[in-house]
Amino acid sequence: MIASLLISVLVITAISVVLALLMVIADATVGNYGVVKININDKKELEVAGGQPLLKALNSEGVFIPSACGGRGSCGLCKVRVIEGGGNYLPTELPWISEEEKKNQVRLSCQFKVKNDVSIMIPEELFSVRQFETKVESIRDLTHDIKEVRLKLIEPSEIEMRAGQFIQFQVPAYELTDEPVYRAYSMASVPSDTNHIELEIRLVPNGICTTYVHKHLKEGDSVTVNGPYGEFFLRDTDRDIICIAGGSGMAPLKSILLDMAEKKSPRKARYFFGARTGKDLFLLDEMKALEDRMENFKFIPALSEPQPEDNWSGETGLITDVVKRMTENASESEAYLCGSPGMIDACIKVLQELGMPEERIYYDKFA
Repeated sequence: MIASLLISVLVITAISVVLALLMVIADATVGNYGVVKININDKKELEVAGGQPLLKALNSEGVFIPSACGGRGSCGLCKVRVIEGGGNYLPTELPWISEEEKKNQVRLSCQFKVKNDVSIMIPEELFSVRQFETKVESIRDLTHDIKEVRLKLIEPSEIEMRAGQFIQFQVPAYELTDEPVYRAYSMASVPSDTNHIELEIRLVPNGICTTYVHKHLKEGDSVTVNGPYGEFFLRDTDRDIICIAGGSGMAPLKSILLDMAEKKSPRKARYFFGARTGKDLFLLDEMKALEDRMENFKFIPALSEPQPEDNWSGETGLITDVVKRMTENASESEAYLCGSPGMIDACIKVLQELGMPEERIYYDKFA
C-alpha cells in the first residue's frame, strides 16, 4: 500500500518536472516574439523584445509607470489603456479592472505581455517622471521596525515634487530576488529640499525591499529611484483638515504638514496617529515642534494596546474610535489618510458617518 503510494507520488512528481521543462522550452522557442513596437500617446514609439510584461518593457526604456508592488499584480496601480493589440484579459488582471475600465481598454501593465505591436495611452505627466541616482546620506531607527532613509540626489541633483507623492525604490539583485525590482514609498521630506528624498520604511517579514533596507543598506550606498508619482497631495481649499495614519503612513503626512508650516498655511489641521504600544510611536518631538510653528495644528497620537511600562496618559483605543470621539461633524472638512487597506476602509466608514462626502477623502493604501 505504502509502496504504491510512493510510486504514485514519484510518477506525479516526474510528470510535473517534465511539464515544467516543456513550458520553459516553449517559452524560449514558441514564446520568442522577436522585436515589437509600442506606440505611446501617438507621440513616442519604442522597439522592445516581445514576450515581456508591458510594465518591464516601458521601465527598461525610461518610461516609468507607478507600481507599488513591483510588478507582482497585487496593488493594481500600473494601469494603462491599450488601444490596439491588447487581446484578451488575463485572470490576474480581472480583480483590478472595473467594467467601466474594460470598456476603456484599461490593462494591468505588469500582467499584460507585449507579444505584438501595441498602441497605448498613459497620463502625460508620466513623461516627466525621471530616474535618479542617489547616495544614502543617513539611516536612523525611528522605531524597532521602521527606519528613516535619507537620500542625497546625485544625478539629476534636484527633484520637483508635491508634498505627499511617492517614488519607486530599486532593490538590486540579492538573496531574495535574482533581478532588480522596484517598490513604492511615500516621501517624508519637504518639497523645498529639492536635493534630498527622505523615506520611512517599515520592516515586513520576507519583504524584498524592506529586508534589503533593514539588513543590507548602508550609509554611502548608491540607490536608484524614479518618480515622483501620485495624486495624494493637499488640495487647494480653505477647509479644515483631518489627517489619519498609522506606522510608516506617517511619511506623506509629515511631508504635507512640513510644507504647510513653511508656507504658513492658516488652515486648521488635526493629525490622528494610531500605534499599538509606546514602542510603535515616533517623531513625537517633531510633531510637537510643528504644533509650536503652526497655530492651528494639533497632533493626536493614540495607543490601541498601551502597556504598563508605557506610562501612557494620552488617547487610547483604535484610531477610528478616537476620531469618532473627538469629531462632532466632518461635513465641511476634508481628510488625508495613509496606512493599511483595512485601516483606510475603517477610516472612510467613520468619516462618512461623521458627514464627510467620499469625494473629499484622499488616501494612500499600503497593500
